[in-house]
Amino acid sequence: MASIKDITSVNFDKEVLESDLPVLIDFWAPWCGPCRMVSPVVENLADENLGKINVGKINVDENQSLAMQYGIRSIPTLSFFKGGSEVKRVVGAQGKAQLQKVIDEVTG
Repeated sequence: MASIKDITSVNFDKEVLESDLPVLIDFWAPWCGPCRMVSPVVENLADENLGKINVGKINVDENQSLAMQYGIRSIPTLSFFKGGSEVKRVVGAQGKAQLQKVIDEVTG
């Protein structure tokens, strides 16, 4: 199983902005039903794209400053970072095929 990192304001710069690989960040909360639906999809994609993209999760309840900094208004929000900048954002629960397409676009 791929390692999905818990991202916080403490390790955000190192794990996301300074990453050599593109990074998919799942902004979520434990009480969010759609977040729980998309979580296994994100885990599966992390496994299938190992070495191509890093994957992390940010609990918006515990990391409100990061959520505010990136203007997260709705969860789940999947943000794609490349070269230290957000390059793509997907809001709401999406299927595996749609998310794989975005991963291919960001990593291609």
